Amino acid sequence: MLTQRLPNPYRPESSIVSQCLASLNNALDWSALVRKALPWIQTVRENPPPFWAMESLLKEYPISSAEGLALMRLAEALLRVPDAETAIALTADQLGRADFDGSSDKVLSRLSSTAIAMSKHFLPAAPGSGPTPEPGLIAKLGARTVVAATLRAVQLLGRQFVLGQTMAEGQHEAAAARKKMPNLRYSYDMLGEGSRTDADALVHLKSYQDAIASIAASADKTCACEQNDGISIKLSALHPRYEYAQADRVLAELVPRVWGLCEQAARANINLTIDAEEVDRLELSLEVFEVLMAQVAKHYPQWRGFGLAMQSYQTTALELVAHVTELARKHGLRLMCRLVKGAYWDAEIKRAQELGLPHYPVFTHKHHTDVSYLACAKALLDAPDAIYPQFATHNAATVAAILQMAAKTGAPFELQRLHGMGEGVYGEVLKNPLVACRVYAPVGAHKDLLAYLVRRLLENGANSSFVHQLADETVPITELLISPLRLEPHASLPLPAHLFGLQRPNSCGLDLTVSAMRDPLLAALAALQLPEVPEFDAKLASGAVLSSAASYQQWSAVSVEVRARILRLAADELQAQLPRFCALLVKEAFKTWNDAVSEVREAIDFLRYYAAQAQTIMQPQTMPGMEGPTLLGITGESNELRLTGRGPWVCISPWNFPLAIFLGQVAAALATGNTVLAKPAEQTPAVALEAVKLLHAAGVPEGALQLLHGPGETVGAALVAAPGVAGVVFTGSTAVAKIINRALAAKDGPIVPLIAETGGINAMLVDSTALPEQVSDAVMQSAFRSAGQRCSALRLLCVHEEIADGVVAMIAGAARELRCGDPALLATDVGPVIDGEAFEGIGRQLKRLRRDARDLLGDVPGFKQNQPPAQSRQAQSAIDSIPNLIAPQAFEVQHISDLKDEIFGPVLHIVRWGGDPHKVIAQINALGYGLTLGIQTRIDSRAQALARAAHIGNVYINRNQIGAVVGVQPFGGEGLSGTGPKAGGPHYLYRFCAEQTITVNTTAAGGNVQLMA
Repeated sequence: MLTQRLPNPYRPESSIVSQCLASLNNALDWSALVRKALPWIQTVRENPPPFWAMESLLKEYPISSAEGLALMRLAEALLRVPDAETAIALTADQLGRADFDGSSDKVLSRLSSTAIAMSKHFLPAAPGSGPTPEPGLIAKLGARTVVAATLRAVQLLGRQFVLGQTMAEGQHEAAAARKKMPNLRYSYDMLGEGSRTDADALVHLKSYQDAIASIAASADKTCACEQNDGISIKLSALHPRYEYAQADRVLAELVPRVWGLCEQAARANINLTIDAEEVDRLELSLEVFEVLMAQVAKHYPQWRGFGLAMQSYQTTALELVAHVTELARKHGLRLMCRLVKGAYWDAEIKRAQELGLPHYPVFTHKHHTDVSYLACAKALLDAPDAIYPQFATHNAATVAAILQMAAKTGAPFELQRLHGMGEGVYGEVLKNPLVACRVYAPVGAHKDLLAYLVRRLLENGANSSFVHQLADETVPITELLISPLRLEPHASLPLPAHLFGLQRPNSCGLDLTVSAMRDPLLAALAALQLPEVPEFDAKLASGAVLSSAASYQQWSAVSVEVRARILRLAADELQAQLPRFCALLVKEAFKTWNDAVSEVREAIDFLRYYAAQAQTIMQPQTMPGMEGPTLLGITGESNELRLTGRGPWVCISPWNFPLAIFLGQVAAALATGNTVLAKPAEQTPAVALEAVKLLHAAGVPEGALQLLHGPGETVGAALVAAPGVAGVVFTGSTAVAKIINRALAAKDGPIVPLIAETGGINAMLVDSTALPEQVSDAVMQSAFRSAGQRCSALRLLCVHEEIADGVVAMIAGAARELRCGDPALLATDVGPVIDGEAFEGIGRQLKRLRRDARDLLGDVPGFKQNQPPAQSRQAQSAIDSIPNLIAPQAFEVQHISDLKDEIFGPVLHIVRWGGDPHKVIAQINALGYGLTLGIQTRIDSRAQALARAAHIGNVYINRNQIGAVVGVQPFGGEGLSGTGPKAGGPHYLYRFCAEQTITVNTTAAGGNVQLMA
């Protein structure tokens, strides 16, 4: 793995800001700065930007409003919808949620009065908005007219933020702008986000090559590099696996591509900036950057145009500036570095929350980001020998601060702004001919603008942003110029550990790109020896149940508060031992590291959630209840409803989640006062043994929790059949669940409750408004993560026929990029299936599919078709050396009904659909399963209507369909997919309980005291 260059990004925010403030001590005269910036803002307020400018758009339709959200959603999706019917549905859905009739004359007035406002009259009503007749011919023609007008409006919007659809157009626009403002320079950005396939990466590479050639044609090779226009490149656009875990591939495959671009730029004497990426890619970016720096120093030491974008909202920003400065001096280069505030704030926050990280890697207070920006700016200006700084900002106060600090040092620099933004402020600033400004200028087709535009809207549309407040006359000018140089002691958001408030702590996770978090896992694996787990003799099942029943008498008498405390102690100890349990999962269950960490966290969450739930639901409840201070019901008696345990429960858990599901079942039974006979999967007994030891050490009596390891056909069957079992909870196949159900039904004595969670032919429906890249990401995670061995895994992808060719090609290309191999290696995406029996069963199904369906990924082993040779060799080597390894497989089938059985492995079926999406849902329902469903659409009303029509337990909209979070996404299905109630939900524990009502005649001793009081 790479040597870590920067500190851990997950540190307390306040301590980092304190360091930044210390570095700025006596660096700024804020009152002088305000005097400098005040006239700029006054002039902009007196001469507001035209109606199409971003500032005006955000003022008229802030992102927080229904209109702003509708406009952003249309801008994000409408241009890529190929079919008229879906375009009409999308436009109706989004415009039907907002009121554009009241728009002012300043912004989109003509458009809103003609196209958008007309939508209420012409477009069919969105589903759920009330009864509406089927539109006739005139109405349909009207709908198409409105869609065409809206489409044109979105295209016009796009033109404001894209310099040109081609480099020739862009350079023509730049030349025209320079005639009015000579001190403008440009950095061209070729539109397009991260690649999912190698074919996409090569398209982006060609685009960059052509752009550099176009810029070079008009560049001056004799002047200072910074005086020429330049280009910005995105490394994630040039490699489909630009990820830390794939560093070896990135260095071998990406670096030569980028070096070719660097050589082009160096020969032309133009600036090439590597754009910023997310926090988890920063260390990788620095590794690539230094490798390229060494090449530059060797071959083009005179080139002064190589550079990197740095984001001040990252907690490591100041250390990053210091490190890059050190690298420049080490290699004898002068770099051109762009300082920005940051572009992925919301994504970074969500990722930290999802991973359960100790702190956020970005500042949660906006003014803390401003403090960091100023500290970084000072550090850059203090290193003119190493760095030519480029300050990208639209904030007038920040510009004034930079000018003030630069005047002290005399260091050369330039300012930067985005095309289509900040023109008012910069029109004033650039009246000083000594100040240069570079415009970050996107170039590309409008359909590729979407992700860029939405990021800009989110970035600048927040109520706290300077761009938003500048356009809002209700915000006093003095407020815009308040000094950010102050410290807030606490984050503005709850830390990931505190997401659930007082209910329970969130489990803590890891970022495996941070060596301090990763190293304990690898050390635990190196030290691990799997314990031997003796098999239980099935003939002794009845005795085990009797022993459990005896222990039930004591355990059920323990208060729920004590039982909950024991489970919380176990959770805390499991958190402390997370590395060891992760290693167990990797070693015995063949989990990849990310999957192992997620599973241990889920187990911790189960323990804490069920502890809290038990304490809530097992409190006696007075019936029929209170209304204010008044007790309802008949006077002279008390009525109380209580929940109690049932007795010994048999918990039969699967091998695919041998810790989380095992502990979830066990914790639910124990929390409610039951005793447990735990029968783990025969493939993963060691994980279960260590989990049971943990619970015993926390205080669960050995008689209350027995581990009974052995085959399901013998041990499991004997336990289910034994007299005295109070309940069975089972996770596994539908076939085995039916066997258990029949066995319980055939027993004499009480009717025994069964909780069964089984698998499913889980589908994802994709309509033509969906973003293909988002679909591809969701499919890779849902179908192939955990080698497809999740009951929630995607089995059937239903893609709209209008976009199917492109989406299927992207999915096939992305699947070829997945890395198969040893799960103990951090680079592995897909490990082996659980055992030889599973491997052979999947193999038989694949043989049938190759005969009856269209194979999209080539033959097993490995991939053979359209795959880079290095990847093909790696896949082949892994298959040859690792038992039971199956590379991801995808097949196109003709009909949904062609699927009869679930294939529990990395096998995806794809079908094309057209027409009414509700008919697709009806066909999915007809399969009889009902566990998970994915819906990918930008039509909100459609997503909700399809979810209501689906007989599916868990519906996921515009995301993957795996990884349900305990207490947040209760998990479980219906039909062939299980009995319910949902695990990790508020109704689960009730099934483990018996109910008892106690009624007391309070007048029996002689009179009704209540009436006499």
